[in-house]
Amino acid sequence: MEVSRKPTQERLVLDPSVVAVLPNVADVLEVAHDGESAWAKSLRIHVRHTDGREESYFMKISHGYHGHEALKGEFQATSAIYAITPDFCPKPIAWGSLQCENDAHFYVCKYYDFAEGVPEPTSFCEKLARLHSSHTSPEGKFGFHCTTYNGDLPQDNTWSDSWESYFDNGLRHVLRVREERTGPCPELDAMLPALFEKVIPRLLRPLESGGRSILPSLVHGDLWCGNAGIIDESTGEGIVYDPSSFWAHNEYELGNWRHKRNKFTHRYFQMYHTHIPKSEPEGDFDDRNALYGVRFNLHAATLFPSQESFLQMAIDEIHRLTDEYNAGFTRHDG
Repeated sequence: MEVSRKPTQERLVLDPSVVAVLPNVADVLEVAHDGESAWAKSLRIHVRHTDGREESYFMKISHGYHGHEALKGEFQATSAIYAITPDFCPKPIAWGSLQCENDAHFYVCKYYDFAEGVPEPTSFCEKLARLHSSHTSPEGKFGFHCTTYNGDLPQDNTWSDSWESYFDNGLRHVLRVREERTGPCPELDAMLPALFEKVIPRLLRPLESGGRSILPSLVHGDLWCGNAGIIDESTGEGIVYDPSSFWAHNEYELGNWRHKRNKFTHRYFQMYHTHIPKSEPEGDFDDRNALYGVRFNLHAATLFPSQESFLQMAIDEIHRLTDEYNAGFTRHDG
């Protein structure tokens, strides 16, 4: 179906596969470019429905095997979030492959015209806590039923009964992908045995020992300011989008807030913890947060290898944590 356009815009045709999944569309009024990243481009689709209403949809297009899997993961993750907190993410519509472009794939959801800034923390953290409080993971396991992507970085979401085991496995996967893309880093490699044998057991095992346990929470998985938007400028109410979800320890989400570049200040931590308290042992919270922050910095180092600061921040934090916990996990810690 050909679309109308402004004279200065490129003439765009909406693929039949996309037209077929849009609900009750009478006319496609406009298709416009809406942005682009290194691994995907996005479009805004404006339509008239059969009842006369006009509405806009957001469409992301990506290519190749990983493009297909990434958009599948985004649809599945957004659907999981929407099932729990429909007021906290765009309504997902469909994903699939384009008919008229070879090896090209799409994801469609409701479109929002976001206001500038970061959502107001009171309502935002209430919604996030509500998402995290729905402990409905299949069979109570950590993981996800498909691969989800952080940018173009696939995550290993293999199901696990233990959070420590899941986190260990997922972090090793990120490190393997980083090395495949950028090559070895001797300074980082030298610290990894202590990270996996001492730090991770010391900080994560106490969550699930000594009579303590944690229930899997659905996390957004990449919750930085660029994946949250204000939908009501007068109130600052916001939603999240572009998730790389899995069922996790709820505090994993907050690891991405540790880094000032992501603009979730201490106030967001405070508001979040009015709904969900810090896990026991509470005294380990800050260093657990630092450990989770290491993984997010390693994500960034993998996605943007030319920005050496991301890798250096991860190395510096691992060095601090390995010095602090060189004794590893002991019976006293459990």
